[in-house]
Amino acid sequence: MLISLLFSKKLRVIISLTIFCLLTFFFIDFAGILPNKFHVLGHIQFIPALLSHSIFILICLIICTLIFGRFYCSTICPMGIFQDIVGKFSKLVNRKKKKYVYRKNYPILRWSIVGIVLILFLLGFAAFAGIVDPYSAYGRMAVHLFKPLYLFCNNILASIFTNFGNYTFYKMGIEMLSLSSFVVAMLTFLIIGMLAWKNGRLYCNTICPVGTVLGFISKFSFFKIRINADKCVSCGICSQKCKAQCIDTQTKTIDYSRCVNCFNCIGSCGGKGISFNPAKTKNSQSADENKRRFLVTGLTTAIGIPAAMAQKKTGLLGEKNVRKTAISPPGAISAEHLQKHCTSCHLCISKCPSKVLKPAFMEYGIGGMMQPVMHFEKGFCNFNCTRCSKVCPTKALTPLTKEQKHLTQVGRVVFRPEHCVVYAKGYNCGACSEHCPTQAVKMVPYKNGLTIPHIDPDICVGCGGCEFICPVRPHAIYVEGNEIHLQATPFPTEEKDESIITDFGF
Repeated sequence: MLISLLFSKKLRVIISLTIFCLLTFFFIDFAGILPNKFHVLGHIQFIPALLSHSIFILICLIICTLIFGRFYCSTICPMGIFQDIVGKFSKLVNRKKKKYVYRKNYPILRWSIVGIVLILFLLGFAAFAGIVDPYSAYGRMAVHLFKPLYLFCNNILASIFTNFGNYTFYKMGIEMLSLSSFVVAMLTFLIIGMLAWKNGRLYCNTICPVGTVLGFISKFSFFKIRINADKCVSCGICSQKCKAQCIDTQTKTIDYSRCVNCFNCIGSCGGKGISFNPAKTKNSQSADENKRRFLVTGLTTAIGIPAAMAQKKTGLLGEKNVRKTAISPPGAISAEHLQKHCTSCHLCISKCPSKVLKPAFMEYGIGGMMQPVMHFEKGFCNFNCTRCSKVCPTKALTPLTKEQKHLTQVGRVVFRPEHCVVYAKGYNCGACSEHCPTQAVKMVPYKNGLTIPHIDPDICVGCGGCEFICPVRPHAIYVEGNEIHLQATPFPTEEKDESIITDFGF
């Protein structure tokens, strides 16, 4: 009875909506209203925890699944909650109670998708895994679809409030970060939304690799939703309410690999023929043995898959314009490390205050599509900012301190004097030097009283300040990416004048 109260539908809905709203707002929040600590909501997702080797989180998720079943899918996963919201709206639009029907399981299809994801990850193609990973798929939807809508509403409020002399809101620019990522996000929204509108959690129980793995573990969970054959009158109401479509009222059985513990069936059963109870005593010894075995299997998988992926080499980077090597964000260690661990959730892209992170198209090759890459058309990487490395839930971007960031060389400055206005036209400039935080670009005497840029690539960190501010096209100065991040030489600091003035200087 106590378990039924603790895991009631109302409590589940409250927890689910709280996590969903906080995580969604963290993705779309451009003003920093939510503290940066809320990135933990991304870290507790299954695939990010797996790729970041967060053993403690994986152990907690697996143990809770072995005890309570697929609570992750019904409470923590944002894509699962999104489907529930779409299903709820479908009932309101139809103006009649929506009825689900029992559908047979497709284990071959489900495990084939898991196998394909695993094989492609081992081969270095993270793009497919990023597409089917529920957390990353929802993240792209939030960044490309929900955030522009949020900015649009903000700009309307800014216009209204400004007319009354109130500047609480301020206008923000709305732009398309990447056409390819936008198309993927829109297709994801339409396909999963359509499936949820018609068939509830069909995506979770047919396509989602996380749902397949956790569903397999949940078959051996201690607490389960159980049908009491003595009280069941085979009315079929529970099956009509089951968004997972896993209750067969004819045989009075439940497919626990698909059940997400939404508790809709319990609330709909007037005869109290369904309850959430532990395993029967006579089977407890066998159940405990199975739990231990699959717990070990789950932990071994959590540790072994990323370790196996670390053995595989990825392809070369693609070319784009002048830059031969794409610039991966600080903390990525290398393009290869990024490709192995990034699921393209776009959280780093959304939280970048300088807007220099964009979803890649072919900059990293086909295996790195939609992963973050640095571009300096709209700005440059803030010298003291480490936000992207702090929010990354998969450790594709390893956390950096400011001191580490100051010496992390993601790329090296390149100067092409033939394009510089000083050399080509005899104009005075020097903007690149003014925007260099490490003095990797200095102005030195040239001729006719002019100065021209002189570069020291060893102390450059690749922030892109010089490239962003350069007024000519093509750029006279730009950053060439490092395939493997290097440590920059500490740059010299100007000595302060310690002379003591005892009198006025004039």
